[in-house]
Amino acid sequence: MKYTNDLIHESSPYLLQHAHNPVNWCAWNKNTWQKAIEEDKLVIVSIGYSACHWCHVMEHESFEDEEVAAIMNTYFVSIKVDREERPDVDQIYMDCAQLISGRGGWPLNAICLPDGRPVYAGTYFPKENWIQILQYFVTENKRNKHKMLEQAENVTHGISMMDNFEVKNETDFTQQDNTTAARSILQNQDLKLGGSYGSPKFPMPNNYQFLLQYFFYSKNESVLNAVRTTLDKMMMGGIYDQVGGGFARYSVDEYWAIPHFEKMLYDNSQLVSLYAQAFQITKDENYKRIVEETLAFVARELTGNYGNFYTALDADSDGEEGKFYVWEYDELKEILGDEFENFCKVYSVTENGNFEGANNLIRKEKDVTNATKEHTWKQKLLSERSKRNRPLLDDKTITAWNALMLKAYLEAYLILGEKSYLEAALKSADFIKVNQLSPEGFLYRNFKNGKSTIHGFLDDYAFTIEAFVMLYEVTFKEEWLKLALQLSNYCFEHFFNEEKQIFYYTNKVGEKLIARKIETSDNVIPASNSAMAKNLFKLGLLTENEKFISTAKAMALNFKPQIIERTSFYSNWAMLMRWLTDEPFILAITGNNATETRLALGRNYLPNCFFAGGNSSLIPSLSDKQQSINTAIYACKNKTCGLPAQNVEEALLQIQS
Repeated sequence: MKYTNDLIHESSPYLLQHAHNPVNWCAWNKNTWQKAIEEDKLVIVSIGYSACHWCHVMEHESFEDEEVAAIMNTYFVSIKVDREERPDVDQIYMDCAQLISGRGGWPLNAICLPDGRPVYAGTYFPKENWIQILQYFVTENKRNKHKMLEQAENVTHGISMMDNFEVKNETDFTQQDNTTAARSILQNQDLKLGGSYGSPKFPMPNNYQFLLQYFFYSKNESVLNAVRTTLDKMMMGGIYDQVGGGFARYSVDEYWAIPHFEKMLYDNSQLVSLYAQAFQITKDENYKRIVEETLAFVARELTGNYGNFYTALDADSDGEEGKFYVWEYDELKEILGDEFENFCKVYSVTENGNFEGANNLIRKEKDVTNATKEHTWKQKLLSERSKRNRPLLDDKTITAWNALMLKAYLEAYLILGEKSYLEAALKSADFIKVNQLSPEGFLYRNFKNGKSTIHGFLDDYAFTIEAFVMLYEVTFKEEWLKLALQLSNYCFEHFFNEEKQIFYYTNKVGEKLIARKIETSDNVIPASNSAMAKNLFKLGLLTENEKFISTAKAMALNFKPQIIERTSFYSNWAMLMRWLTDEPFILAITGNNATETRLALGRNYLPNCFFAGGNSSLIPSLSDKQQSINTAIYACKNKTCGLPAQNVEEALLQIQS
């Protein structure tokens, strides 16, 4: 290699991609910032992730270019950051980009003073534009240093103020608030093509999980139909890998036809959960198929040796986006032989193709009419595809996203009863417990090459707690409940702002950045605070911990107007709002067949129930129940339990009455 920089010592696949650029990249650490101070140079903080298509484009156009590198190396200290490893850093400079231009995205490129305060940030720049920006700030730094200092002060203040909110004394949520929130999402739904109107189209699992929950209480079929339209169009579209299973990041068009082809763990985990819940309600075998195929993809391509899950697959192979996934017309003809014409009818294949002359497969009809034949087609194509050069695998492990996948396996186990899914969930939980939970009680965020690194952020804790609570609710093994409570108490001690009744994103013992951010709005991934609030409410109800319940309620009421009026960005909060207006039942299950009974209940969609079982000393609903050989199911609400049901059917009648 002609060039090698300091990134060669890093473990992140994204950083290693840049280790042989002519730019003298450094990693984000104290030594790098000290170097900037000593040399009195401006700092470029360039942030991206391995599966980001436009990150690759800018690298090729600018960071592999010797002319650009000469400017960056002479006048700047240049830092590369993997946003998935350091979301805390990403949040700060993304806020800067939003303040300056009103838009964000990746790659994210910031110009900073040597103390880390930004003066400018933007996203992708073509080479000539990037050179102009660099030259402008080199000149400004020489001639108008006072202006640069003033700009840094203003931007940093703006970043800090973005998380500033007044603690509100809102009245309690009402039933009408649930309806208003559902309408808030539905008014932006494309009822013909699914998703939100226009393009690009992103899967937003949380919005649809809220609508499914709303349907359960309202029995409004039009709400369910809106969700089903989106799920149907996505699974028929090109955003879904019709050969190998799994979903791409998003669709560039409004028809879900042509995606950006990267596949992310966090999308696929949440979509498994969503399709599993939709199957519980509708019993639509297509949704079950999507769950099975997506988990087969995860097991085949995103699963490590420790029970851990990898982060992502790139969109590009051989330097071309989507090359691994699309098919030439004649190529399909040769592979499929006599079945080619039938295949073309099912998957909308044409001679001209739909993606740069090739075919990204799209189903014409939702239902599978000949499962055996389609399975044979897919196996042939999967075998042929395996001979191609594969997209880059980002094989680091992120704790938060592993917890989302753990939960997805549990959801799938409940609907299908497939023991291998429960085994995968247990193996994942053991991986987190053994590798990511430190003896001191904190979580690590990252795992790569057998080593755990980086103090965890609030999402690592929130999603791990959520997964561990659900693992308790499925297995009734108290150790997972204890760990969830232990991690919740750790969060109160290390993340909580008592005055504002909210959690910071970063640990108080972690690295101090120019601002301590608070994550409140739900995006493709739910906000860490909404997940944490739901955890506290559920744990509070199960263990009768009033502090947990009151904190969850206070957190939600802080954002009451947003939850009701801007629900698309607060849909995880909206699910908590429903719990606050309709307190869930605790189904306390005793007897030798408690876990089997729980599995039988799992065939049903029950967002109005939390589950307890066995003889847990932590759960009052169980502690006073007489343990016997025979199964008994107690429906408990407001600290009062009804007469025991002897079977699932009786229990379902009790919670529906």
